[in-house]
Amino acid sequence: AAREGGTPLLTWYGAAGARTELSVASVENCGAKTVNLLAEADVEAGSRVRLEVSRDHPAHWMSLIWALAVWDAGASVDQTTAHPDLVVTGPQGPDPATDTSGFACSLDAWARPLPEPPAGLADYTGEALAQPDAALPDPLPVDVPAWVSADTSLSLTDLAGLEPIHDRVLIRPADPVEALQVVTAVLLGGGSLVLAAEAEPAVAARIADAERARIPR
Repeated sequence: AAREGGTPLLTWYGAAGARTELSVASVENCGAKTVNLLAEADVEAGSRVRLEVSRDHPAHWMSLIWALAVWDAGASVDQTTAHPDLVVTGPQGPDPATDTSGFACSLDAWARPLPEPPAGLADYTGEALAQPDAALPDPLPVDVPAWVSADTSLSLTDLAGLEPIHDRVLIRPADPVEALQVVTAVLLGGGSLVLAAEAEPAVAARIADAERARIPR
């Protein structure tokens, strides 16, 4: 961020041509605000966070911000637990239901707040905007599971061992693990990522051409 803060890092395409682009500095800023929000919600080392927003919307940029912030807060993403310390959803309520408090994300292209968050959840955008722009992360230990789902367990060591991506790539991830692995590889290599999950292959190819992005084979 200090070297190339203005460089595009995440570009997201949604339905009906919606497009959001986040620079390296913007991703850092969103992450810091989310880390501070997690601290305010008493998420700390050893906490387990269930990211339903990642499960249900793996290609949305908010899902990636949340995962990175959870790890920076020293916590793990656990998609299997029925009793998380915090739950984060899209616009809908938690599924499976839980009494745990948490946040709901609007998934709006411009991150506008939810007018009516689901019962028991706070609006992520409204709460995050009130947080400081800088955070003091206490990252998750590298050998502790960072992501746990029904068929996958990944530590930060596993993610750090991925082959770096140095260029601009476009993916249409169908699952959150793929999205997290690619964004990690991009961070490791100084590349950038275009997310276009809802685009048909031909449309994705046109987007890739317009964005000067490579579609990995």
